[in-house]
Amino acid sequence: MEVGDNATTVTEFVLVGLSRQPHVRAALFVLFLVMYAIIVAGNGLIVVLTLVDSHLHTPMYFFLSNLSFIDVCYVTTSVPQMLVHCFTDKAIIPLGRCFAQMRIGLFLGVAECLLLAVMAYDRFVAICTPLHYNLIMTQKVCIILAVSLWLSSFLLTIIYFYSMPARLCGHNVMNHFVCEVRAMLKLFCTDTHTSGLNILVTSVFTLLFPFAFILLTYGRIGLAVLRIRSAQGRGKALSTCGSHLIVVSIFYGTALAGYLKPQAKTFTDRDKIVGIFYGIVIPMLNPLIYSLRNRDVKGALWRLIGRKVEK
Repeated sequence: MEVGDNATTVTEFVLVGLSRQPHVRAALFVLFLVMYAIIVAGNGLIVVLTLVDSHLHTPMYFFLSNLSFIDVCYVTTSVPQMLVHCFTDKAIIPLGRCFAQMRIGLFLGVAECLLLAVMAYDRFVAICTPLHYNLIMTQKVCIILAVSLWLSSFLLTIIYFYSMPARLCGHNVMNHFVCEVRAMLKLFCTDTHTSGLNILVTSVFTLLFPFAFILLTYGRIGLAVLRIRSAQGRGKALSTCGSHLIVVSIFYGTALAGYLKPQAKTFTDRDKIVGIFYGIVIPMLNPLIYSLRNRDVKGALWRLIGRKVEK
């Protein structure tokens, strides 16, 4: 921190992290390293398979590859830094890098919220109007939906950060393991009531509305599945949507618990645990639940391995 005549200018932040005990930090390093490797390998494999295998050039896998790309980028903004900080007693991050991490993390988090809603719509069309699916979910429509959600996420992020208070008055110890919006607000010396309200309003548009849309969509899907006469057809429809619903429930449950609540004066350890769930655990589960146990993805993987062996 730089000290002037009457004020202190913050140039860096100290992250409290998850523990001050060296042996606990060592265990967390191993845990987060394994989780990060699984996230990058699993999600990266889905992106590669979707690009190289023509059998996966469908709307569902197009959106899944977008989700995998978001998850890899999201964890890469925070987990490598967390791994490095496991070996230091005082985790320091410069001001500029902290704000960049916070903005990129929020942008990617909003994009994932909107993407999950788009994926629910895709499953709704596939199950409720299967005969018209290819006419509705054309390549052009998929690209428009993808561009719209990325652009909307960018605009929502920009609007929010322009409304944040500008003054930090010397407090630079952040009770978190990454730079995160809610933890940052505790350090501003100006009134943060407006920023807290902005978080609430943004959360309504990016969490509550998409979640409500997904619930409504799956309600319609449930009614459509009940009309399917064959048990095999019902089972296929349920397996297609069940994995999506599991991910949605965990992701939105933890995110809503973190953001749609009154902003307290302090950032607690419970808030950090919630952050681990939607920031690390969910990206690790996404490829396992969505795709890697899917017959199409397994077939694409074997075809890719076969091509490599032939060469």
